[in-house]
This record gives sequence, structure tokens and C-alpha cells, in this order.
Amino acid sequence: MTKEVIIEKVNALLVEELEIDRDLLTPAASLKNDLEIDSLDFVDIVVLIDREFGFKPKAEELKNVKTLQDFYDYIESHV
Repeated sequence: MTKEVIIEKVNALLVEELEIDRDLLTPAASLKNDLEIDSLDFVDIVVLIDREFGFKPKAEELKNVKTLQDFYDYIESHV
């Protein structure tokens, strides 16, 4: 799976499932501050990643994911 496909899928999930404005989805966007993703949203994200990409993220690994680029890279390293 290419990085471009990962970015497209992640962005689509964030827009459709978490109702985040597509204009906010830049690689440097902070998940917590810019996108306002909270701990409950992260539970949903774990389920969405498992469904879409076929692996279950570990909470301790997600603690290091601060920006949308970190999130793309994290998923790319696991698929």
C-alpha cells in the first residue's frame, strides 16, 4: 500500500467518521490541538484502523503520534 493511498484512506476516515473538516487535514496538524481528537475519538480510531488496515494499534505506540504526519507514518510502518 502506497503512502498516498494511506493518506487518502486516513483522511476519508477522519472526515466521514469523526466529522473533521477536510481543510484542517494537513500533515503538520496536531491531532489534539488542531483536529480536536480526544481520548474517546482515539478509541474509535483504533477500531477504524483495525477495520481499514487490518491491525490493532497499541495505546503505548499511539502516545508518540502527535501530528497527522506521525499518524500516516505510524500506519505505513504497520501495513
